[in-house]
Amino acid sequence: MGIVVFCITITLTTMKQLLTLGLACLLLTACKKDTEKTEDTEITAETTPALTFENKEYSQKSNLPCRGENCTTVNISVPVATEGVVGDSINRKVFNVTRSIVYFGEQPSNSTNYEELMASFIKSYEELAKKFPSDAIPWEAKIKATVDYKTDSIIGIKLNNYVYTGGAHGYEGNRSLLFNAVTGRSLAYSDIFKDEKAFTAYAEKKFREKFKIPANKSINATGLFFENDKFVLPLNIFFKEDGLLLYYNSVEVGSFADGPKELLLPYADIDQYMRLK
Repeated sequence: MGIVVFCITITLTTMKQLLTLGLACLLLTACKKDTEKTEDTEITAETTPALTFENKEYSQKSNLPCRGENCTTVNISVPVATEGVVGDSINRKVFNVTRSIVYFGEQPSNSTNYEELMASFIKSYEELAKKFPSDAIPWEAKIKATVDYKTDSIIGIKLNNYVYTGGAHGYEGNRSLLFNAVTGRSLAYSDIFKDEKAFTAYAEKKFREKFKIPANKSINATGLFFENDKFVLPLNIFFKEDGLLLYYNSVEVGSFADGPKELLLPYADIDQYMRLK
């Protein structure tokens, strides 16, 4: 209910009347401010229902003949958040990351849903197979996403992916999608760490210890491929029950044959750096 306070010039004859009028004005103004605050309520843990997820499965298969047991297929399994704008934000991010993985060509397709995305991938294969039928080895794309971590402040989704579009082998990797559990907004490292620079220095020290890289040597001294010979945090960080997992996929900082690089840092050891956990 809106409340309007009129300013009236009056003459009062006693201090008692002045005091009474002043108190009344203060009460009216306070009521007005409370009304305005209610109309512009911020999204908080108390105003947002707890997110729930249901698993969705999608699959498509090419109509072209298979080669033995090998067929061109796409299989996608993702958790879908069910609550309002917060859920929509998370679902949109999961889809966009999937779209950035399941494609063939110079750029991802402009698909707007999983059915279109799978159809686009299979169409690319079928067009190539018609041009070069003798070289048409079946393709494969798999996405397996799961809610890997969930608290009142953080939702972590692990997205395992495998894509094969010809060649000696396919590529498998893991992606970490981290969200603010209240707003659905993707988390940046500045949201997670109080001092990203200090945490990076600590992580490098522990990384060198685990992979036996001398402190007085280049970070790439043992055959790694950090860009500009400088240690950086991985693109993917996973929150686990017992600590923070730094995860470098194959070929991100080393050779394909070396596989991924992992470093688990217990929360007790990194609490001073953490803004969220």
